[in-house]
Amino acid sequence: MPKHYRPAGKKKEGNAAKYITRTKAVKYLQVSLQDFRRLCILKGVYPRDPKKKYEGNHKTYYNMKDIHILAHEPILDKFRDIRAHEHKINKALAKKNKERAERLKERRPSYKIDRLIRERYPSFIDALRDLDDCLTMVHLFAALPAQTGEGIEVDRIHKCLRLSHEWQAYISRTHSLRKTYIGVKGIYYQADVQGQKITWLTPHALQQVLSDEVDLKVMLTFLEFYETLLAFVNFKLYHSIDVKYPPILDPRLEALAASLYALSWYLAANSKVHALGSQDVSSSQPENADVVGKGTEGNESELRLAQLQFQLPANEPGTLMQLVKEATAEDTDDNETKECKSLFKNLKFFLSREVPRESLLFVIPAFGGVVSWEGEGAPFEENDENITHQIVDRPSQGHMFLSRKYVQPQWIFDCVNARINLPTDDYELGRVPPPHLSPFVDNEAEGYVPEYAETIKRLQAAARNEIMPMPGLDAEDIEDPRNLLVEGIISRTEANEAAEKKRKMSKLEKQYHDELQMEVQGIPFTASGSGSDRNMQSPIEGREAEEEALPDPDQIAKDAERLSQVGMSNKKQKLYKAMKIGQERKRSQVTLLQERKKKAKAGKSA
Repeated sequence: MPKHYRPAGKKKEGNAAKYITRTKAVKYLQVSLQDFRRLCILKGVYPRDPKKKYEGNHKTYYNMKDIHILAHEPILDKFRDIRAHEHKINKALAKKNKERAERLKERRPSYKIDRLIRERYPSFIDALRDLDDCLTMVHLFAALPAQTGEGIEVDRIHKCLRLSHEWQAYISRTHSLRKTYIGVKGIYYQADVQGQKITWLTPHALQQVLSDEVDLKVMLTFLEFYETLLAFVNFKLYHSIDVKYPPILDPRLEALAASLYALSWYLAANSKVHALGSQDVSSSQPENADVVGKGTEGNESELRLAQLQFQLPANEPGTLMQLVKEATAEDTDDNETKECKSLFKNLKFFLSREVPRESLLFVIPAFGGVVSWEGEGAPFEENDENITHQIVDRPSQGHMFLSRKYVQPQWIFDCVNARINLPTDDYELGRVPPPHLSPFVDNEAEGYVPEYAETIKRLQAAARNEIMPMPGLDAEDIEDPRNLLVEGIISRTEANEAAEKKRKMSKLEKQYHDELQMEVQGIPFTASGSGSDRNMQSPIEGREAEEEALPDPDQIAKDAERLSQVGMSNKKQKLYKAMKIGQERKRSQVTLLQERKKKAKAGKSA
């Protein structure tokens, strides 16, 4: 036997033992590729990238430990049972036995993934941290059209719509919304739930078109997991504020509420409204009798809506957000929540038909405002004299009320991000509104602060009674006593005292700076005569000596950068170069923006 002979069954070592290709994993588990993908998505198993790919770079690798875990997963047996059941249905259809096929379809095996949710998220905080993609996916499918052939059933769309409305209702009622931005892809939201920042994207209210490049089967598998996850999260959040879950949808009430947060609460023993009849509601609350609209008598769903309006404040919409009670009392709210709750306090909004109604019905109540819309189920009509703002996006064809302000929808989102009620002059109908700035971008870190961002900062400082420097001045110029005297903040005596104090501080600062320079040059100095030899030099010679003695800061920075790269590995050096390239691109982008700003100002002045 030759020396180089090795048995075929020799134990694998290294990456060959740690990783396995997808093809071998599918054969090992004895499932189809579709079931393998579904199982990996539900269990949270993802492909790996080993350093040494022993079967080539074109293969997909998985960790062998993950595959062993999948082999002992109970839901794998359910997949095999479902596959065997599908074979029976196809066999009955091939034999043209339709009755047997229908019976088999009714007894099709099913499975639940509740246990997988508890395994992947041991604590509730873990589920909240992983909720960004979940909310984006659920809101996306809530806006998609139903297609039976593609697997997007009508019931599934309605379920996504209900879950998204329940989430928005909790966020709006607990005033947890923090940021919002209208982008090209959709509307971005960020909420603070139990200390966790959760950001999600909702598509615009337009007809969505499905692309052929997207694998809907994979997305539907993710959606299956996300639906269960969001239902668990909503259940926990609702019970944390003592609200029963799940609420029961009423189709008629949903239509009256214009398909937004349409939910009726069938109050049982703890509801005082449940025991009241229609006569008690109409006799005890006559001012709320016409909230639903005309023809309230004799309609059970409209009676439920009237009862709901009786139970809840009459000046707010009868929607799902009304059904969520206040999570905590006013005293236990943090400062940010109080600020958000009082942003639109005592303001009453009315939405015209052309504005993004669902988004505004979510945002405005989240910041303490009261809102209504045009249509059935609205809490108040357009001719209500207490309306302070009407949100419009096109010229009005009807009567214009002088007691209210007509603003574009962008004003709401800009006020939310600035946390103050901005002036409405620039947002009036017919005007080009100011640039819509993203609250997710740190202008200071990017190196370019837009002009409107500076304006918002000054408005915020004025709202908080803070002092901001005038345009064209630096931040330290605000401490100049002469500026404070001109602005009337301090008296003349105080200005003189502050000026004298500032002169003394500047003199001491200059002396300290001179002593530091002498110390760098190596010139000894004393309290009586510091640097007498230095004073004998001419001013030009002294300046030249200082320039020769003082090191160049740019050269010091370059030397430090060069020394730091010496001990770096090749990988770290490449990352460092990539970081430098990114910084240079950012600087060039800032320079381009500044040049455009100068050209725009020059064009306006011309």
